[in-house]
Amino acid sequence: MQENIYRAFLIKYGEIGIKGKNKSNFEEALRVQIENALKHLEGDFRVMRESGRVFVFCPKVYDYEETVEALQRVFGIVGICPMRVISDKRFESIKEETVKYVREAFGDRELTFKVFCKRADKNYPMTSPEICMEVGGFLLEHFPNLSVDIKNPQEKITIEVRQSHAYVYSHEIPGLGGMPVGSNGKAMLLLSGGIDSPVAGYMVAKRGVTIEATYFHAPPYTSERAKQKVVDLAKIIARYTGPIRLHVINFTDIQLAIYKTCPHDELTIIMRRYMMRIAEDLANKNGCMALVTGESIGQVASQTIQSLACTNEVCDLPVFRPLVAFDKADIVALSEKIGTFETSILPFEDCCTIFVAKHPVTKPIRGVIRASEAKLHGQIEALYEKAIETDEVILCEAE
Repeated sequence: MQENIYRAFLIKYGEIGIKGKNKSNFEEALRVQIENALKHLEGDFRVMRESGRVFVFCPKVYDYEETVEALQRVFGIVGICPMRVISDKRFESIKEETVKYVREAFGDRELTFKVFCKRADKNYPMTSPEICMEVGGFLLEHFPNLSVDIKNPQEKITIEVRQSHAYVYSHEIPGLGGMPVGSNGKAMLLLSGGIDSPVAGYMVAKRGVTIEATYFHAPPYTSERAKQKVVDLAKIIARYTGPIRLHVINFTDIQLAIYKTCPHDELTIIMRRYMMRIAEDLANKNGCMALVTGESIGQVASQTIQSLACTNEVCDLPVFRPLVAFDKADIVALSEKIGTFETSILPFEDCCTIFVAKHPVTKPIRGVIRASEAKLHGQIEALYEKAIETDEVILCEAE
């Protein structure tokens, strides 16, 4: 770590800006998420809101790359602008500090520029156009390698004059966008060890939803390594969502009962219906208002429209399927981007793949499925309660 010319970051947000009277609530949710993202880094970072802006003030010595990387994982941020802080707002100080900034940021590169000014302090004795003109002329005096281009500059040098400080910055690092986690309720993710469900959790969290997760474990048919794989996936997603409470349910007895009692071509859909029932029970007990799955139309037999309608039937909560129209290549690309792909393809099978039917029904008729489930009455009730009692909660935090 070393001393950095950037002593603060301006955090730009997108949709939050159009939230009207509720905007301050979303800004506060964003501030909290930024604090959570930075709390594990070395240094005393301060996150502040001021007049429609969110700022991160940095210690004198900090790791710039690590800090930017942490901010780039916060939903709700569309842009991160590293800034030089100008404590003395007198105009001569602003000019001198802007020269220092340009010298350190661009060196002797030949480039075109334009100065922008945002004057939040309306009592400041100079107008924004006056500040732009004077600072631009001052830069030309000091840097023969610079020239002005009003229409299409290579660098836009922005000066903000606010109540307590002034700031200068010139470039914007892209953020993830979306809404800050915690601003739009909580949902229960059905998390397997595959590629799709971690991506689905990431996408719903991007809309501001806090995530809990349920994993269905089937020992001895699935190993402890399969369970650890899901825990590892939850920890990766937690880099973006914050800590995830993972509910591990022993599903073996229910699966065996279905396997012994129901037609084998209906195994997948009936098992899926019981997973949805259990996930909904856990959701209701833990304050979740929706379920989230990684299903995509037609990807496998249990994800045809008819199958999705059949699983929806057993749920009262809404079921969010953010990948419903994605091609597999789209999902893989996003899993690689967020860092879950390599873990997802580890060869440890989950309970869905162990008990899959050779020729599963692709267009289940709900009346027929209900009739098959009726054969389980008298045994499934106790097994269901036993499965709920096995709930093991693991707190998964980013590492």
